[in-house]
Amino acid sequence: MKRRAMSKDRKRVSIAPVQPELTDGFIMEVCVDSVESAINAERGGAGRIELCSGLVEGGTTPSMGILQVVKQCVQIPVFVMIRPRGGDFLYTDREVEVMKADIQLAKLYGADGLVLGALTEDGHVDTELCMELLSICRPLPVTFHRAFDMVQDPVVALETLSTLGFERVLTSGCDSSALEGLPLIKQLMEQAKGKIVVMPGGGITERNLQRILEGSGATEFHCSARSPKDSAMKFRNTSVAMGASLSNSEYSSKVTDMAKVRTLSAIAKSVL
Repeated sequence: MKRRAMSKDRKRVSIAPVQPELTDGFIMEVCVDSVESAINAERGGAGRIELCSGLVEGGTTPSMGILQVVKQCVQIPVFVMIRPRGGDFLYTDREVEVMKADIQLAKLYGADGLVLGALTEDGHVDTELCMELLSICRPLPVTFHRAFDMVQDPVVALETLSTLGFERVLTSGCDSSALEGLPLIKQLMEQAKGKIVVMPGGGITERNLQRILEGSGATEFHCSARSPKDSAMKFRNTSVAMGASLSNSEYSSKVTDMAKVRTLSAIAKSVL
């Protein structure tokens, strides 16, 4: 099936992208899936937001409604996740059309940057598709997300992403967490110097951030810093679950915790 290009004459909102500065020697990016979390992240000291939906699936494309309202509520840069579904990063032609449309819409609604990634069936960066998507994203900066952690050869993949023009790559070092993947993250940092930003992410907390920053030399990092929040509902029908998993209660949610963000920020300041 032939991929159809999106119309290039769609009118866009002329909002200049906001870019973070390394005012404290680091940038903390917080992934959020609600307006409340975005506000808490900024108040806690985040330098950038990754706006997603479906964090339980690792993050999928958010609605344009939440992007519009988040942009009205925060001043720090908002990078929008472009991922049409959970699961792997091998996309069909129809899914690619969705990604292209979502990029156009995210730009229209004021995204400051975009976050995406795509792989071939044999675990390499899909260079052809990434080039197509990057051309639509420009002039906004683009992060290659943790699809990187599923590649066959991370050293080769990093060179590919740098050559393609990605500004940064988010990675846990191809392991279960950034702490477990620290040796590879350090190697990638050395390989990437001056070419692309390597941003550790995955399981970063106040208990391991110092070790990760000191061990990698990274000046940007990615976290969620969330805590459970109980519902304000007084009447509760506990016999019914809206989602597929009974472990996720309709009467509890996870929200970015301002205190956790402040703690992470203080740790980063002391290290960097």
